[in-house]
Amino acid sequence: MIILKFTGEGEIFYLQDRVGKNGKIFKLIKFATMLKDSPNMGTGTVTVKDDPRILPFGRFLRKTKINELPQLINILKGDMSVIGPRPQTPRCFAAFDKTSQEAIKKVQPGLSGIGSVVFRNEEEILDEATGDRLKYYDEVIAPYKGKLEEWFVEHRNLYTYFMLIFLTIWVVLFPQSRLHYKVFKDLPPKPKELEGKI
Repeated sequence: MIILKFTGEGEIFYLQDRVGKNGKIFKLIKFATMLKDSPNMGTGTVTVKDDPRILPFGRFLRKTKINELPQLINILKGDMSVIGPRPQTPRCFAAFDKTSQEAIKKVQPGLSGIGSVVFRNEEEILDEATGDRLKYYDEVIAPYKGKLEEWFVEHRNLYTYFMLIFLTIWVVLFPQSRLHYKVFKDLPPKPKELEGKI
């Protein structure tokens, strides 16, 4: 917090509208890792690898996922759970198909979840995409991420919950691991555009 205060733009926290349970909008709390006006610049609420809007110290916070820690406040407030569908901005939520949206709205969003584990390198995938990155997000990433979140809603139980906590830690330590596909053998099949990328 001290480093953030005296670097970048001097902001410590960043609040952003996200879609929660029953479609209710809430303020997600993060450490400030990007320029204040970043939602109105470049690719908007979609972030790519080496995004020029990311502040120097913000890069470290994002890579280690430390930037997500303030969401423990959201959990204490009842906006979120530890595990659940990752809460999306209204713009990104709208990119999910209607079936996925309805399933996701049934549960509390999570600090982590199957979508976060599978797409832990989402910024790199978008960076490698040719052409319109927002279109690639809307047409390739969002539909599959939505299916993964639907899968979670259908398979909610204590085993899935605690296994996803373990897998979240595992993929932070071993980013290239594909252990989640071995643990959860019935995940929705990957689209061919994402083969070898997730």
